Amino acid sequence: MDPYVIQMHGHGNLPSVLDVHVNTAGRIPVPGKMKGRKARWSVRPSDMSNKTCNPIRAIVDSMKVKPNPNKTTISLSIGDPTVFGNLPTDQEVTQAMKDALDSGKYNGYAPSIGYLSSREEVASYYHCPEAPLEAKDVILTSGCSQAIELCLAVLANPGQNILVPRPGFPLYRTLAESMGIEVKLYNLLPEKSWEIDLKHLESLIDEKTACLVVNNPSNPCGSVFSRNHLQKILAVATRQCVPILADEIYGDMVFSDSKFEPLATLSSNVPILSCGGLAKRWLVPGWRLGWILIHDRRDIFGNEIRDGLVKLSQRILGPCTLVQGALKSILRRTPQEFYHNTLSFLKTNADLCYGALAAVPGLRPIRPCGAMYLMVGIEMEQFPEFENDVEFTERLVAEQSVHCLPGMCFEYRNFFRVVITVPKVMMLEACSRIQEFCEQHYQCAEGTQEECDK
Repeated sequence: MDPYVIQMHGHGNLPSVLDVHVNTAGRIPVPGKMKGRKARWSVRPSDMSNKTCNPIRAIVDSMKVKPNPNKTTISLSIGDPTVFGNLPTDQEVTQAMKDALDSGKYNGYAPSIGYLSSREEVASYYHCPEAPLEAKDVILTSGCSQAIELCLAVLANPGQNILVPRPGFPLYRTLAESMGIEVKLYNLLPEKSWEIDLKHLESLIDEKTACLVVNNPSNPCGSVFSRNHLQKILAVATRQCVPILADEIYGDMVFSDSKFEPLATLSSNVPILSCGGLAKRWLVPGWRLGWILIHDRRDIFGNEIRDGLVKLSQRILGPCTLVQGALKSILRRTPQEFYHNTLSFLKTNADLCYGALAAVPGLRPIRPCGAMYLMVGIEMEQFPEFENDVEFTERLVAEQSVHCLPGMCFEYRNFFRVVITVPKVMMLEACSRIQEFCEQHYQCAEGTQEECDK
């Protein structure tokens, strides 16, 4: 007789007795031994971790160069507006956090998509007749980066592809490739203030395209798309039936001669997931509170995408509850003067930097219209001792102690990015050093001596 019989009380349609036959040939199995497996330690990183790579880290970490010890280091490479202390958040924002902490109401878990009251505040803040929003259309996230991650995860499967701008924010590739999603790069046109090459964009779309990523205002370009250009982008998405992930973390951070148009306000046909957060406009990137706004007036996403976002949000149980508790006061009480002063400072620095570098032989800055950056083209033929933009920026660090990210970090050769959040005196000094560096290394290309003599 077989040695093991497990009896179960019947419930419903289940049998009352479950026989488990184990042929042990009279031997009792030894715990810990598994047939066909030799016990040994073999711990390896997962495929997902192996496929995860941040292009900025990969390039910067390979730049084995030390700054000039005789010159103080000026970093124009870090997209964190708080680094130098010259751009503090508003007192109302800080007070809102203090009040949330002192209230004792926000020490526990919140729903994974955020408190209903907090989502209502975000919906009310961004609601407009052209793009109405309710609390059910808002998912709160741990920063805008997680908002982007959730959107990619809900829209694309391994083996599908997404369309990403070049130059563009490298996190899109980092996240997508870790999930087995292919990245296709569409070109931006520097001669048109970084507008999208729409023909190139549309040529990349195929049956495996899951979504189009539109970053406006742009990191790294500092560009702001016009209403007309956004409508042309939406026309492509409508023709090809491709949903849009709108990275609008720099929304409303545009200079006085430009206007930010939220993409969802211009179309009721294209389903759009818009990503934003507190990080940049409120100058608190470390507080890690972002959001996804679901715009789906034709019910193309339906309940499936909404439910998918909810399920994905449950992986980390939502963003910091203290910041959620402060959100109502932050959105309602931050004075307009704070926003105005931030943008005024950024525009002054942008104009200063653009003007100074435009006068430097061999450099071609592209004037920004918003965000916190500008891109500077390098006429590499005038700097023959450098093979590419990575070598150019390496030597700039070694000789002048000025850090800029090479265009290769954004998949765009022969450019470098400048962050314009540094104090004015640092910006002036950095531009002076860049000019000195270029003058030392600039060489006239053949047949251009007359231009060089001017």
